[in-house]
Amino acid sequence: LAVGRGSGAVAAWAPSPGRCELVQSTMDCTGRWLSSIPGNLRGDTEELLLDDNTIQVLGNASLLPYTQLCHLSLTRNRLELIEPGTFHSSQGLQELSLSDNLLFTNYSLTAAALSALQALRTLDLAGNRLTEDMVSVLVWNLSSLESLSVARNVIMRLDSSIFTNMTQLLELNLEKNYIFEIDEAFEGLQSLQRLNIAYNYLPCLVGFGLTQLRVLNVSNNIIEWFLALESDDLFELEVLDLSHNRLLFFPVLPRQNKLHSLLLQDNRMSFYQRLPNGTSLANVTVQFLIIDGNSTNITTVRLWDELCYSNLSSLRLLDMSQNQVWGLPEGFLAQMPSLTHLKLNQNCLEAFHLLEEGPLAMLTELDLSQNRLVELGTEVGVGDVLPNLQLFNVSANRLRALPPGVFTHTRKITTVDLSHNQVDLCPQADVVGEAESPPCVDIRGVETLTHLSLAGCGLRGLGGRPFQGTSLIHLDLSDNCQALSGGLGWLQDLALTLQVLSLRNTSLSSTGVDFSTLNSLVRLDLSGNSLTAFPASLGALELHSLDLRDNCLPALPPDTARTPLGRSLRELYLSRNPYNCCTLGWWDALQRVEGLRVPDGREVTCSHGSHALSPGALPEPVLRSCRWQTADLALLYLVLALPTCLTLLVAFAVVFLMLQEKLLKLLKNRCGGSSPY
Repeated sequence: LAVGRGSGAVAAWAPSPGRCELVQSTMDCTGRWLSSIPGNLRGDTEELLLDDNTIQVLGNASLLPYTQLCHLSLTRNRLELIEPGTFHSSQGLQELSLSDNLLFTNYSLTAAALSALQALRTLDLAGNRLTEDMVSVLVWNLSSLESLSVARNVIMRLDSSIFTNMTQLLELNLEKNYIFEIDEAFEGLQSLQRLNIAYNYLPCLVGFGLTQLRVLNVSNNIIEWFLALESDDLFELEVLDLSHNRLLFFPVLPRQNKLHSLLLQDNRMSFYQRLPNGTSLANVTVQFLIIDGNSTNITTVRLWDELCYSNLSSLRLLDMSQNQVWGLPEGFLAQMPSLTHLKLNQNCLEAFHLLEEGPLAMLTELDLSQNRLVELGTEVGVGDVLPNLQLFNVSANRLRALPPGVFTHTRKITTVDLSHNQVDLCPQADVVGEAESPPCVDIRGVETLTHLSLAGCGLRGLGGRPFQGTSLIHLDLSDNCQALSGGLGWLQDLALTLQVLSLRNTSLSSTGVDFSTLNSLVRLDLSGNSLTAFPASLGALELHSLDLRDNCLPALPPDTARTPLGRSLRELYLSRNPYNCCTLGWWDALQRVEGLRVPDGREVTCSHGSHALSPGALPEPVLRSCRWQTADLALLYLVLALPTCLTLLVAFAVVFLMLQEKLLKLLKNRCGGSSPY
């Protein structure tokens, strides 16, 4: 059954002539090795899908039976030509997909055919090896178009002659071409709202003045600067994607805009108010020299005062990750009172100030990971700090502590990532006096916190009750070699809530660690440790996922499959352990557990002598050797001793029989004389 289009009714797929399938008014002939359009399909077909066939030519009579056709798709054929009269009987066609064909060969004749489609709304010409001149000819008379894709072609330069008369166009896709220059190519597209020029070779965008545009994607080019027109006109721009370019400066945006998403990831951007050596550049200006034909324009920008003169009051997402930012301008974030997502990860920040009741009041996500942060500054006291924050990531920095009480006013915080910082958790106040406490992070009493990562923090034998008053669901303690030296008693406050626990690479070697109190666990990672035996306390847990990779386990308990753990497990990782090939009863039992998946099953090996073998295909000599090794030793000794005993018994009997007559005579001679009475 398939869900029908339009009304949403369910209709059965029914066979139809030409080896195609019909559902309501849609005829699906995808992947049928057709070299032409079948002529015996239903005439009331509204949607015809002919993708993945071998059609080379659409003749004048190819579509004559299909007068009600609205949508035609010929993606991934070998189409070279559409004859001029092909669409005369299908002038109501609204959507046409011709991507991944060979239309460059006879584009002028194909253009004549397309000109008959006065109702066409959507046209896809991607992947046809078209140049800009070919595109200009193909779309010349298609003034009704609302969406056009010419992606994955060989377009190099755009000018005002390419998209003339396309006043209804709303969306234009030019990604993955070879465009290096744009000269007033879009000024005539008065209705254009979405423009995609990603994955090209544009070196800069200057004089940007498309006031009606809502979404602009120019990611993955080689853009070094972006300059909007100096105008007080209101730009409708809502999303600007400049990621994966070579931007040197923060883009000069339109003064009046509706931007809510600004993506600047992976550039070379920095701010230059003050260099690391203390030199101030607050009053320095930069001049952009723009040469256009015989005319030369010079645009002067003051790096600090005028770089961010735009109205960014509606901005909600700012992604400046993977740049060279070592400091933000004073008042930079104050221009963004609506900001909810701020990504500054993978930069060179050494300090960041958490403003009180300031522009970050609406922030829900703050990512400062992979910087050089030594401290987080804040003025905790009168007002709230980050009252709406939900996700806080400061992993891979140089932090040793967070400001005291930083989570006091974060009433919605759910996720904190402190991994790969040399931080310690604050113990309970009555365990170590506050005056004596070393720098630490205090998360006690943060009731909303559910996800916490402390991987690679150098934690040592935690004590006290560092998680008191929290309801953690997910806790990552991996890569802390001494974190478990004192056992798991400090997790007592999470016994009822903790569902996911990672203890990967924590030097866990003792099977005496008691997991039985963590009754809510569903996922447990014990990989990368030194376990020589399976922890007995795991058998009572009802885990869904267990990771035992990279340990020293020779075997699992033979009754694992019959325990609560074996009955609840759905995913089990076992590879890279030195299992004994002669004690694989547990493996065979696990293979019979219904619903259990071992994703790394092909990597599991067992050892026999110096050989590593697959437990599912042991050679017969190995099996025989294992049978000898696992046999009952008492029985084995008995079997070995029995032939020796029998041999000795037979030898004694033979000797006795051979010497019987001589022995009797000897006895008679010695004892046979008459006794006197």
